Amino acid sequence: MKKTFSILSILTLLIFSNLTINSCGSREDTVNCFPNNPINVTLNLNLPAYNNLNYDGGWIYVNEQQAGSRGLIVVRVGDSFKAYDRNAPHICPDANTTLEVKDNISILCPKDNTRWILRTGQPESGAATSLPPKTYPYNYDPSTKTLNIYY
Repeated sequence: MKKTFSILSILTLLIFSNLTINSCGSREDTVNCFPNNPINVTLNLNLPAYNNLNYDGGWIYVNEQQAGSRGLIVVRVGDSFKAYDRNAPHICPDANTTLEVKDNISILCPKDNTRWILRTGQPESGAATSLPPKTYPYNYDPSTKTLNIYY
């Protein structure tokens, strides 16, 4: 009886460990299968392509080299910025998990219609996750209007 209990305990532990390691379960800020790509983007806000970032609430998509696997959403929030990854933070990447801005107020995951508030990254009510979109640090030089986003 004792030997059977030990074997069952070990099997249960191994199965649970295997499921945890191979799952897309959540970690601190994204799912485990979230791509880990380098981010190093410099934007000159004097250029017309980035003009929206000169105004509070303005946003753009950034699809340059070293802007992650699917690009970034950059939003001006007062005197600061938010730089969101376009991969959904709560589900493994596939063809329908690239985040989009909707109505200039929300970020949408087309796969499951989860929405976040564009200015804050907070999930809207009824969201399928409590995770916000992954954000990246930045440096901004107001004298040259140069924004550098990195990770």
